[in-house]
Amino acid sequence: MLVKQLSIFLENKRGRFTEVAKLLGKENINMTAFTVSENSDFGILRLIVSDTDKALHVLRNNKYAVTEADVVCLHCPNQPGALAKAMNIITEAGLFIEYMYAFTEGESAHVIIRPDNLEKCAKVLTDNKLELIAISELYKL
Repeated sequence: MLVKQLSIFLENKRGRFTEVAKLLGKENINMTAFTVSENSDFGILRLIVSDTDKALHVLRNNKYAVTEADVVCLHCPNQPGALAKAMNIITEAGLFIEYMYAFTEGESAHVIIRPDNLEKCAKVLTDNKLELIAISELYKL
């Protein structure tokens, strides 16, 4: 169960995130989850959207540098130690996490993970009875 994520390279200047949010909103594309990292010259906006193909088209037509990547979305309880359990399983399997971000909704947490080996990560998590969220379910949140 892999989820499509977009990564958009943005100049590190006022209003760039606002422009992206307006473009997507105008096209009725919902941002389900996102994170922004930055350095002095540029930022990377990583996001999960309701219509990946349409978002790619809209962003590229508006001259944004955007790429698509697969990620894993882990569903776990929003309680102390739940993420540590999952991370221990990933570490024990010899996997490396390139980056991750999370959001919570009441008693649930959803963790977006970009490991060095997607298929192995998904398998090891499900083999250990941890729940992965399908893209169709993620968009309903």
